[in-house]
Amino acid sequence: EIEIEREGNRFVLRYSQAGLEARIRRAVEQAIEVIRRRLDELGMTEATIQQQGPERIIVQAPGMKDPATLKKAVGQTARLTFQLLCEAQPTGQPGERVPAGCAEMPDAKNPAMKYWVQTSRRATVEGADLVDAQPAFDSRTGEPIVTFRFNQKGALRFGKLTQKNVGKPFAIVLDGKVVSAPVIQTPILGGSGQISGRFSVEETKLLAIILRSGALPAKLTIVEERTVGPSLGSDSIRAGVMASVIGLVAVLAFMIFTYGFFGIIADIALIANLGMLVGLLTAFQATLTLPGIAGIVLTLGMAVDSNVLVFERIREELRNGRTVLNALETGFSRAFGTILDANITTLIAAVVLYGLGSGPVRGFAVTLGVGIITTVFTAYTLTRLIVAFWVTRTRPKSIPI
Repeated sequence: EIEIEREGNRFVLRYSQAGLEARIRRAVEQAIEVIRRRLDELGMTEATIQQQGPERIIVQAPGMKDPATLKKAVGQTARLTFQLLCEAQPTGQPGERVPAGCAEMPDAKNPAMKYWVQTSRRATVEGADLVDAQPAFDSRTGEPIVTFRFNQKGALRFGKLTQKNVGKPFAIVLDGKVVSAPVIQTPILGGSGQISGRFSVEETKLLAIILRSGALPAKLTIVEERTVGPSLGSDSIRAGVMASVIGLVAVLAFMIFTYGFFGIIADIALIANLGMLVGLLTAFQATLTLPGIAGIVLTLGMAVDSNVLVFERIREELRNGRTVLNALETGFSRAFGTILDANITTLIAAVVLYGLGSGPVRGFAVTLGVGIITTVFTAYTLTRLIVAFWVTRTRPKSIPI
């Protein structure tokens, strides 16, 4: 990846074209993973992140109501360092020169305010050593802060840095800007600390997410931004909803045609299942996308499987000469194990899809997983309650199934 050329009395090392392309490719791949982790932390399970060309990344986040938060989550490099301040600091006088071994950095909130920060690599602890970051509140002042925790290597380096420099100020630097510059009062040996910098609550939440997700391998520049209104995707959503309605009507008709009165009971449970599913997705503030609609349609088809198992078991018990009450009790109790096993295996598949998938795949997995949970309740428990109520009120001599 590196070419070596001799120019007179010196050697020049430069990346070959293949080396540059390989580094760009790795940087883009790493950036996609970091962006995906950040958006997942923000709850954007439907976000789509894909590479376009050799050095461009497209991010699509349906349902995102705050584009500014999205741009900050995607575009902030999040390179965090802990560096000592130089002994001399700028006074604001014209003509001041930055001392050797120092670099001038602006304050994150007030760019006109400058700091001179030591650039010695040995004195620097980096955000790459963080294992956790959480938003919190300062116990003394009540202001929003970000607490952090280092891994073993980072804790050791941070402990040595603070132990050797008690009484000296040091800077917490994020993307080349000084977030805060406290004085080291005592050695910090526990591997944890906090970042305060006149943050708002929302800023601490976003900063904690960005720090947990890791730094981008290179600075990203937003070259194009589009906000697509819901009306532009309404045709696709309308077609998906129509498919759901057609599927629902077909399933309702099939159950009535096959099981008669008990099919009506199954249909009531199915409609209740759909209502619970939509209600839970609304409570989770899930965005209705085509993969999500596909999960709903699949849930509608799978929901009546449990009823079919129970009803066929009841028919079998009746053919074996059992009474109405015995057939009903035996049918429900013996089918329950099969119903539970079938739904657990499907739920495991949904969990795997959510864990290993991304973007639309995760949206489908969420809808499917929630649908499985509501199905177990409505298709078995609710159906059994309705049947029990019917038996108590009518005392039937036979079962219309």
